Amino acid sequence: MPPDSAEKQLAGFLARFSPPIARLARAARTKLRQQLPGAVEMIYDNYYALVIGFGPTERPSEAILSIVAYPRHVSVAFLNGIELPDPEKRLAGDGKLVRHIRLQRASDLEDATVRALIREAVEHADAPFTKGRRRVIVRMVSAKQRPRRGML
Repeated sequence: MPPDSAEKQLAGFLARFSPPIARLARAARTKLRQQLPGAVEMIYDNYYALVIGFGPTERPSEAILSIVAYPRHVSVAFLNGIELPDPEKRLAGDGKLVRHIRLQRASDLEDATVRALIREAVEHADAPFTKGRRRVIVRMVSAKQRPRRGML
């Protein structure tokens, strides 16, 4: 799929969310793209949420973090968050691997503690990130989905 087609699809997926959620997800994506130059972005329009995964390659198993847009909030999920040092206790969740930070604003991603977590996630990645050409890939679109516009 041509990159502009994936971008158009992503714009359509985000348009189904309320304007504040869509704006926050777009702004968070911009911030993460700045911090992860050359990352491959993998889009999953799932039943529960829209996920934009960031990894060094096209292999989903090598993704290190994701923006997750829900009808009422946006989070950044660290896919191996359990392994990351988190002295400030910013990561939430109690699953076996994933931890997340609920975003209030995209500038949360510029916080020194959050930037350190992102750097640690990059260092723990299975493959190195290279500053090559960015790719955006729509990997999955669920036929059945929950409504995207939650009550704010």
